[in-house]
Amino acid sequence: MRANKFILIGLASVASMLQVARADEWDQRTVLTFNAPVEVPGQVLLPGTYVFKLADSPSNRNIVQVFDKDETHLFGTFLAIPDYRITPADKTIITFDERPVGSPEAIKAWFYPGENYGHDFVYPKPKAKELAKANKTPVASMPAELAPNTTMPATTMQEPHVVALKAAPVKAQTPDDREVEVAEVFAIVPEAPPAPAPELPATASNLPLVALVGGLSLAAAFGVRFASAKAR
Repeated sequence: MRANKFILIGLASVASMLQVARADEWDQRTVLTFNAPVEVPGQVLLPGTYVFKLADSPSNRNIVQVFDKDETHLFGTFLAIPDYRITPADKTIITFDERPVGSPEAIKAWFYPGENYGHDFVYPKPKAKELAKANKTPVASMPAELAPNTTMPATTMQEPHVVALKAAPVKAQTPDDREVEVAEVFAIVPEAPPAPAPELPATASNLPLVALVGGLSLAAAFGVRFASAKAR
């Protein structure tokens, strides 16, 4: 029993360390500083430092939340569609849609370092139409009436306004003022797979593994000694 207890404690300790090691990769937490106003769906962010990360939703990895730098204030919860890069970058990438002179640039997509899949922001239909015309490229859109949902407080992903946002019918607005299915104008790639279970980074210490192996060896030794004693 004592050996078994030692092994369980060791496993719990290892699991805890792994979760800490991969926390940022799970939610893709990224600190970004803008020196000019930028637009996100439904609002404009003033110059400053913000935290972008994926919402805590294992079933939907395309819900993006934006907080202040202390993560005490939520600016918005945004719907996105997967954006794909053949070659992942080794740093954070933010792409922008151009706007008329004097208007803030609109964030198009956000890519986390090392990821092929990024997050292409879905804008309310009127804004998506405007961006599509200005940039001569299709823009993902959702019904305009859902725009207020992005700025409501969201303590969990089960909030009614978040559920409605996740269920929104996503279309694409084209530069020639048509509304079409997303698949018609965006490259079709497999949906971003769920993040893998936490695992220890290559640069991390091997001490937890050594402790686990030692614990298993100790348990085996106790088992052999017990079996020998019983045989006598």
